[in-house]
Amino acid sequence: MENTKLHIDGMTCDGCVRVVTRALSGLKGVSKTRVDLEHATADVGYDETLVQPPRFVQALDEVGYEATIAF
Repeated sequence: MENTKLHIDGMTCDGCVRVVTRALSGLKGVSKTRVDLEHATADVGYDETLVQPPRFVQALDEVGYEATIAF
């Protein structure tokens, strides 16, 4: 199990948090998603044999948010 943090631009409300959570949690291999509106971040737990962080960025782009992987 791996974990990564994303910085997310464009989240302004609890509805945004729900959309981001749904987009990330719906990916095969994601086991944990914690979205923090105040800090504009998401912590994602995942199985690296099934999904990789660039897919998280793509999934958020598909629902209208710009995300970057925090290193």
